[in-house]
Amino acid sequence: MIEINKTAIGIAAGLAGTLFIGYCIYFDKKRRSEPDYKKKVRERRRRNRKTGSSKQGMPNLNDHEAIERYFLQEIQLGETLIARGDFETGVEHLANAIVVCGQPARLLQVLQSSLPAQVFAMLIIKMQEFGNRAAESSDGLVGPGSRSSQIDNTPNILENSGQAVIDDLE
Repeated sequence: MIEINKTAIGIAAGLAGTLFIGYCIYFDKKRRSEPDYKKKVRERRRRNRKTGSSKQGMPNLNDHEAIERYFLQEIQLGETLIARGDFETGVEHLANAIVVCGQPARLLQVLQSSLPAQVFAMLIIKMQEFGNRAAESSDGLVGPGSRSSQIDNTPNILENSGQAVIDDLE
């Protein structure tokens, strides 16, 4: 009796999988046969090319190795520029690294302990600017409850960073 149930479950799972694959093929064929499909694909590719050219140097977000190389490059470049005294450009590169970082809160904690307070304050301001730009570019598609975790972390870090950073901002 138990073997029959396992067999029935296996057959049902195989049938469900086959139906799902069949539905996917049907839906894809239906989608591709729409008259506007090619036009929409061309428009989307054109849009991606335009936005991609304005963000030179940004890695393909689907390629983990490219993100890792970009992250390390931006951190190194940011630290080098800050060491030379070019704080604005250095902070911008560090902010780029934070944007692609998998754990931005941890990175911000490390940077807070290693950077001078004024430079860290500049970094927080730059991250807020990035957050504002992202909110503006979404054209109101982001609801008030669905803000990005990086944007939410910024005020907490500012509050937790002590009075020194807050005093430097004023």
